Amino acid sequence: MAVINILSPHVADMIAAGEVVERPGSVVKELLENALDAGARNVTVELTGGGTTFIRVADDGCGMAADDAGNCFLRHATSKLRDEHGLEAIETMGFRGEALAAIAAVSRIELLTRRAGDGEGTYVSVAGGDILEMRAAGCPQGAVFTVRDIFYNTPARLKFMKSDRAEGAFCVQQAARVALGRPDVSVRCLKDGKEEFFTPGDGRAESAMYAILGRGTALAMLPVEGENEGVAVTGFVSSPAAGRGSRAMQFFFVNGRSIRSQSLQAAVEQAYKNTLMVGRFPACVLYVALSAGAVDVNVHPTKNEVKFSSEKRVFDAVYYSALSAVQGERSPLEMDLSASTEKKLSPSSYGRLAVTGGDTGRQTSMDLRTPAPHTAQIRPRQSGPAIADRAPFRPRTQPFHPGPVKQPPRTGAPVQDAPEAQVQSEPEEQAPVRLAGEVLRTYIVAEQGDRVLLIDKHAAHERMVFDRLKAQGRRIMSQALLSPQTWRPGPEAMDALAANGALLADLGFDLEPYGDGDIVVRAVPDGLDPAQTVAALEEICEKLRTGASDLARDSVLQTVACKAAIKAGWDTDPAELLVLAEKVASGQIRYCPHGRPVSVTLTKKELDRQFGRIT
Repeated sequence: MAVINILSPHVADMIAAGEVVERPGSVVKELLENALDAGARNVTVELTGGGTTFIRVADDGCGMAADDAGNCFLRHATSKLRDEHGLEAIETMGFRGEALAAIAAVSRIELLTRRAGDGEGTYVSVAGGDILEMRAAGCPQGAVFTVRDIFYNTPARLKFMKSDRAEGAFCVQQAARVALGRPDVSVRCLKDGKEEFFTPGDGRAESAMYAILGRGTALAMLPVEGENEGVAVTGFVSSPAAGRGSRAMQFFFVNGRSIRSQSLQAAVEQAYKNTLMVGRFPACVLYVALSAGAVDVNVHPTKNEVKFSSEKRVFDAVYYSALSAVQGERSPLEMDLSASTEKKLSPSSYGRLAVTGGDTGRQTSMDLRTPAPHTAQIRPRQSGPAIADRAPFRPRTQPFHPGPVKQPPRTGAPVQDAPEAQVQSEPEEQAPVRLAGEVLRTYIVAEQGDRVLLIDKHAAHERMVFDRLKAQGRRIMSQALLSPQTWRPGPEAMDALAANGALLADLGFDLEPYGDGDIVVRAVPDGLDPAQTVAALEEICEKLRTGASDLARDSVLQTVACKAAIKAGWDTDPAELLVLAEKVASGQIRYCPHGRPVSVTLTKKELDRQFGRIT
């Protein structure tokens, strides 16, 4: 009996579809890239139900003839590649001829398309990879793809989909990446009837960046322009003072294609060495242009990864271009938008998103020409938080009671446990702690009895703040900001905020949608440095998006404690250092919230041995 089975074409198509169509956002990306290859100047993306139930992408590109409209859903059917020689220099977004076939295999699709000059267009209906209907129809020039019920015939994939909110956010993010890569094309994205972003298509990268990433991010950018051995790099990187809490705002494009590249990521971050705080990341929108033959995009079915013929040449081009922008003391980007572009980018009103609770319905609006509320700059302070005032040291009030102690055995007598009442003793009084000083503006040096303590002041204070926040119970005290801060979190971070609104409110954050995808922060947990507000929220969103829900509260508290704690390099009052040293010496603080030890102990005997005083 034969063991090896030859799968039917339908099953093979469904397996292949799993490589290309990972989730609804993959459909948005593929259809948008097809529109760009068709020469579209205006594209509209609409989705509902997180994209699983409905996605429509309409463009004004070249359109298709009736024969092509039917053939485009076949595997390996493409207008962008004729033979193997075309693989040597791919200049189009698509080329495999797999995307439409993969989408059609796991969904229901309707296509309306017409070429310029044709008297009528074509309507095609496809379900599960089979053409159900094909006829002549009236329609404008271009193509309109409507995709419904993704994974309706593959329930094993459907059950792994995230919530509609999360999938919708990913769809918007995918559309935004494609739109950022082609600022010469106007892209409008609507989710559940609400406009998420709109790029004017005026050919200026700053206009697309302004529309998608927001005013605050755009104004903190530095222009980049460089070239190295045929590799041209243009775009923008953030000012070192505007570092981010994650890499979510790093966008790389190679010949207009959005890619993921650890090499380019490392090149940018290397350019910020010694200028960006540890744990902070630069934002960037970088366009790398090189000959099509010097880059291989035929690496992965999703085409998100590429290989360069000379990795070092591209790395150097990105590194030196970014370094020149960072060290060149050039002023941040000045947004000089034309009147027509500014009018296009100015929405009239936006709906309120329930972030702090369940309140919906109040409408807010923002004119892009009106300055947003002041956002505090992130800079090191000259002195740390008032530790002693906020959490004074209290000595242990309960004496330590050791358990039963075994008495030394007499000859021939069994060992017996002594009664507990007979072995209780007075607690040994601890020697006082003397602050010897601080070294490298990072480590506390303290003396207690015959031992020396070296203490990481940031880690110790971080643990103290963390314990204080946890001790407050469910509701954390908050402090109102004198100047509310605005922040554009991005689609996936916005989804994390919306899904965890009640938790963040309990932890002391007062967040409110501000229109145009922005969030205004009116209050933060007590003790959090206002200058660290945006950095803390960025890190919190990343943890909420990727971490387990049952650990979310402690994870958020860890981030708040880290941002509220005094930092290495700060000048700290000796009285505050003594408080930390006493807490560590008493055993109240041993590890930071992330599990790192906060101190190292050296005894007098160990030091004497090191100096040869004893052998």
